[in-house]
Amino acid sequence: MSGGPPKGLPSTGPHSLLDMPHPLAGSSSEEAVGGDSTPSPDLLMARSFGDKDLILPNGGTPAGTSSPASSSSLLNRLQLDDDIDGETRDLFVTVDDPKKHVCTMETYITYRITTKSTRVEFDLPEYSVRRRYQDFDWLRNKLEESQPTHLIPPLPEKFVVKGVVDRFSEEFVETRRKALDKFLKRITDHPVLSFNEHFNVFLTAKDLNAYKKQGMALLTRVGESVKHVTGGYKLRSRPLEFAAIGDYLDTFALKLGTIDRIAQRIIKEEIEYLVELREYGPVYSTWSALEGELAEPLEGVSACIGNCSTALEELTDDMTEDFLPVLREYILYSDSMKETSDLLICFGGRSTAPL
Repeated sequence: MSGGPPKGLPSTGPHSLLDMPHPLAGSSSEEAVGGDSTPSPDLLMARSFGDKDLILPNGGTPAGTSSPASSSSLLNRLQLDDDIDGETRDLFVTVDDPKKHVCTMETYITYRITTKSTRVEFDLPEYSVRRRYQDFDWLRNKLEESQPTHLIPPLPEKFVVKGVVDRFSEEFVETRRKALDKFLKRITDHPVLSFNEHFNVFLTAKDLNAYKKQGMALLTRVGESVKHVTGGYKLRSRPLEFAAIGDYLDTFALKLGTIDRIAQRIIKEEIEYLVELREYGPVYSTWSALEGELAEPLEGVSACIGNCSTALEELTDDMTEDFLPVLREYILYSDSMKETSDLLICFGGRSTAPL
């Protein structure tokens, strides 16, 4: 490798994530500007701090700062934060009790939303309503419209491939319930989004459809017009800092998508291999009953295959339940960040992320 400065970050292509510069780092920003141009005041201010610790408005850690000294110190800090939150939190929301509804035109699942709060914005200390997925989608769209400079948590994907995943199976419904519960808890913990009036209505209104229809046609037309106008503005005057962030997010999402496809292929092959092992193991056990002198080693082979089957099943379950959901959530969050960065160009605000 040459000793010169790193190349500018492309939006696509087979590049390692380790070689990807931070979008607001000094070298990448200078190259994005073009060498002779003057970087923005924000970037100059960020560089003037040198190696000193920076304190961001949203509590984040800037690129290049060190992580906690050990995993135990991080765990202790997280536990302390949880204790503080438990004492000061005034809004609790849970998603549970999924129920299937079969109607003439459609079949769908609803979830019970239980809310407990001591805030003055709520008339009662506790509410219990039922919502379906499209209600959660409505809430997220409303939060994007009313809080355009904040990063809205992503929802789990709505559409599934028919014939591959049964969206009414207990496993799928439980997985979606957990994702929806995490979505609402992230909004609940956000210092701005949790006070949004649409979020209040979502948690308390018995008939949410009636609220949705109020002024829907007019607001939709106005909203679409604003989107078209701001979209043209964004294309004409996109700040270089946001362009660098957009390219960074595009490459990051591309790499995550590749990892997701590879992981799914690995899981598929593991499942196929597991089926073969379960068929192969009993063969040796049956064979050992017919061979007196070879009975012991054949039983040993059978037991070894059984152990391999158990270990492979645990590995597959871990990837399916722990790795893939987190990976896909990162992909969804990267999409949300790109949407928010585009809106920030128009509003000139600062994003806050409820991670």
